[in-house]
Amino acid sequence: MPIRFHQKPGLVAYVTAGDPSLEVTREIVLAAVDAGADVIELGVPFSDPLADGPIIQRASERALARGVSLKDVLALAREVRAARPEAGLGRFADDAASSGVDGVLATDMIVEEAAEYLAELGRVHLAPIFLAAPTSPDERLQAIATHSQGFIYAISRTGITGKQQSLAADAAALAGRIRRWTTLPVAVGFGISNADHVAQVAEFADAAVVGSAIVELIERSTAETAPGAVARFIKGLRVPENALAR
Repeated sequence: MPIRFHQKPGLVAYVTAGDPSLEVTREIVLAAVDAGADVIELGVPFSDPLADGPIIQRASERALARGVSLKDVLALAREVRAARPEAGLGRFADDAASSGVDGVLATDMIVEEAAEYLAELGRVHLAPIFLAAPTSPDERLQAIATHSQGFIYAISRTGITGKQQSLAADAAALAGRIRRWTTLPVAVGFGISNADHVAQVAEFADAAVVGSAIVELIERSTAETAPGAVARFIKGLRVPENALAR
C-alpha cells in the first residue's frame, strides 16, 4: 500500500536515534510530527556507514558512544513509523513489525539480491523501500519499482548524504524515469536542506527527504532546545526562502 503524504510536497525527516539521547530523540520525533513531517526515518546508528556523510556519521558515533542498540531503536519505533536497519533479518522483521514500523530502508540492499529480504518483510507485512540512483540502469529501476512498497527513495545525486547549496540537475529526470514503471509516490533525498529545495522537489516528485540539515541542527542545539528547533525548521520547509524575505 502506498504511503499517503498529507501535503505536496510530502516531507520525510531523518533523525539518528540516540543523538543526543534516546529521550531527546523521542521528543524531537514527536515535535517533528506535530510540525508536519509525514514520515520519520529513524536512523539506526552503526559504525561503518555506506551512504551517510560526515554530519550523520558524527551523530551515529555520539549515539554509539552512549550505547544505543538496535533494541533501543525498535523500542522508539512504537512512536516512529520508519527505520533503516543493519541487523539480522528474520528477527529484525518480527521485532520491527511488532513495534509498529511501516517500512524498511536498508541502504546496502540491492534489489537483485533481495529475495530473502523481500520474503521476510512480506511475511510480516512491512513495506520494502529501495534507493534509486541517477546511475541506475532502466532494468534496475524497473525492478525497484516492481518490488518497492510505500514509496520509492530517489537519490538526487551520487555519493554521500550532506547539505548542498543547490538541487542536483538530474533529480527531475530520475523521478520521471521511475514513474515509467510505478504509481507509488517518489521521495527525493540527498542534499535537500532548505525550503527552496523542497519547493523545487514539489515540481516533479511527491516528497522531499531531509536528513543532514536536521541532524546538524540537533548537533548545534542543546537537549532542551532541540525539539523546538527541529519543529520550527520543519514548519519552515514548505515556505520558500524568497517568500520569507518579502
